[in-house]
Amino acid sequence: MRNRDLIIVGGGPAGLSAARVALEAGLSVTIIERANRLGGQLIKQTHKFFGSKEEYAKTRGIDIATILIHDLDEFSDQLEVLNEATVVGMYKDYVLTVYQGHDYFKYKAKAIIIATGASEKVLAFENNDLPGIYGAGAVQTLMNLYGVLPGQTVVMVGSGNIGLIVSYQMIQAGVKVKALLEASSHIGGYLVHASKLVRLGVPILTKTTVKRAIGTNKIQQIETVQLDENWNYIAGTETVIDCDALCISVGLTPLHQLLSMADIEMIYINELGGLIPKKNEHYETSMPRVYACGDVTGIEEASSAMVEGKIAGLMASRDLGRSHPNFETLEQEFKDQLQNLRQGPCGEKIRSGLTRAGEQL
Repeated sequence: MRNRDLIIVGGGPAGLSAARVALEAGLSVTIIERANRLGGQLIKQTHKFFGSKEEYAKTRGIDIATILIHDLDEFSDQLEVLNEATVVGMYKDYVLTVYQGHDYFKYKAKAIIIATGASEKVLAFENNDLPGIYGAGAVQTLMNLYGVLPGQTVVMVGSGNIGLIVSYQMIQAGVKVKALLEASSHIGGYLVHASKLVRLGVPILTKTTVKRAIGTNKIQQIETVQLDENWNYIAGTETVIDCDALCISVGLTPLHQLLSMADIEMIYINELGGLIPKKNEHYETSMPRVYACGDVTGIEEASSAMVEGKIAGLMASRDLGRSHPNFETLEQEFKDQLQNLRQGPCGEKIRSGLTRAGEQL
C-alpha cells in the first residue's frame, strides 16, 4: 500500500491545475493519468483560447498544456506522476487500485480529487460502425498529434464549438468539408467559429441529421434527412452526400464511473452532459475529502476546468490542515473567474444546469 496526502485522478487541465495549488500548500501529490503523457485534451487543441489572461487567452491549447506541466517542475520532491496507469477501483476507505503495465497495486489517500474528464457521445444511425466514421476527438488526435488526415472529403455532424473548430482545422490541413449538419434549429457554438466556415463555403445545415451511412468496406456516402419540430424525420427530404469520412461531434458525457463505484451521490443534469456528482461550493462530493472538478462535474470549456481544479486543490489542502498561504485571496479570485467565464448567452446552458443541480451562482 502506497500512502499519499492527495491523489488526483486525471492529468488534464483540471487535474494539473489542482495539483499546482495543492503542491504550493505543501501536500504530497500523486497524479494518475491513463494516457502516456499529461495534458488531457489540451495536447491536441491547436486553437487559441478566449477569456482573460488568467485563463491563457490568445494561447493555443497545446501551449497551455506545456505551461501547466512545467508549472509543476519546481515541486519534484512532493510530486509523483504515473502515466499509462488506470485507476480501476475507488473505495469508501480512500483506497485506489491502480493497473500500470503488468503491475497492480494500491494507494491510500487522505484526500482524492477526481478529474477524469469526459468521453464522446455517439450517434445512432444505420451503418454507424463503418470504417471512416470518427468522433471529433479522434480526428484531433489523428491530425494534431500524428499528422494523419481522417479523409479527403468529410461531413461534420454537430455545430458546438468542438465541431466548428475541428471543421476549421480540417480545412487548414487540406481536407474538403462538404457540409456541417446540426439537428437543432440553431448553431450551438460561438458564431465567430461558425462564420469562418461560412466564409470558406461550408454549408451549415440546421434541423438536419444523418439517416444512414452508405458503403461496403468503408464509408462512401451519407444520407441526410431534415427534422421537424419534434425531431422526427421529414419524409422526402433525404439527400445523399459523397464523402470518405464522417466526423461526429454531438457532445460529451462525464466519466463518472469511479465516483459511482464509491457510492457517491449522483444526479442527472442534461444541460451538463448527463450523470454528475452532487457537490458543494467547495467541489467536495457526498464523500468527505473526495472532490471532483472539470468535465466530470459537467461539460464546459477547458478554461472553466482549470479554474475548478484550482478551487478543488485549494479546498482539499485546507481540509487536510495545510491551507494555502493565500487561501482567502485565491478563493475569491477563482470564484470570480468562474463567474466571468459563465456569463453571456453561451453560458446560459451551463448556468441553467448548475441551478438545477442546486448550486448557488
